[in-house]
Amino acid sequence: QVQLVESGGGVVQPGGSLTLSCAASGIDFKLYALGWYRQATGNQRELVASITRDGRTNYVDSVKGRFTISRNNANAMMYLQMNSLKPEDTADYYCNAAYWRSEYWGQGTQVTVSS
Repeated sequence: QVQLVESGGGVVQPGGSLTLSCAASGIDFKLYALGWYRQATGNQRELVASITRDGRTNYVDSVKGRFTISRNNANAMMYLQMNSLKPEDTADYYCNAAYWRSEYWGQGTQVTVSS
């Protein structure tokens, strides 16, 4: 049974930081390309950051320089370090794992940036 479980969301003030984690099980983690997506109320889900299986990263322009995606294949974990958070970063954040024709999603974790 494949599971992706996010954690680390919460409420933070503008300018603050959070680190999201995604724990994977049931897959050969090192083979998968990984990504963090987010969906704000009324908006479509968007790709925030991605990391290939060999560690190449990519970010949406709005988070470049503020967010860092990383992975630990030994522990089957993915992370999203989020700094200098802004109210517009408020959303549900989802982890995604994809390989060939297989794709899996976590259940999401909520991030609220508010004073």
